[in-house]
Amino acid sequence: QVQLVESGGGLVQAGGSLRLSCAASGSPFSFNAMGWYRQVPGKQRELVASIDGGGITRYVDSVKGRFTINKGNAKNTVALQMSSLRPEDTAVYYCNAVPPSWVGVTDYWGQGTQVTVSP
Repeated sequence: QVQLVESGGGLVQAGGSLRLSCAASGSPFSFNAMGWYRQVPGKQRELVASIDGGGITRYVDSVKGRFTINKGNAKNTVALQMSSLRPEDTAVYYCNAVPPSWVGVTDYWGQGTQVTVSP
């Protein structure tokens, strides 16, 4: 049973920083890609940042230059360093992982961690 566990959310003032971490357990394989999505009530979940097996990263335009996604030293771990946070970054952040196609599962999701940025 693959599980993604996130940590590091919380409350921070605008301009501050937070670091989110995600670790997968129960996975005998390496993921093709891992990433972070976020969602606010009434809106669709959006991709914030992702990193693939080759280290290629993608960011939504609104976080470019402020957020950095990195793989962790341990297999199937990923972190999101968030700096210069803005109130509009407030959301529930979800870790996402894409397994190899032979697994037969589209992707996996963490339970979400709340990030709140106060003005």
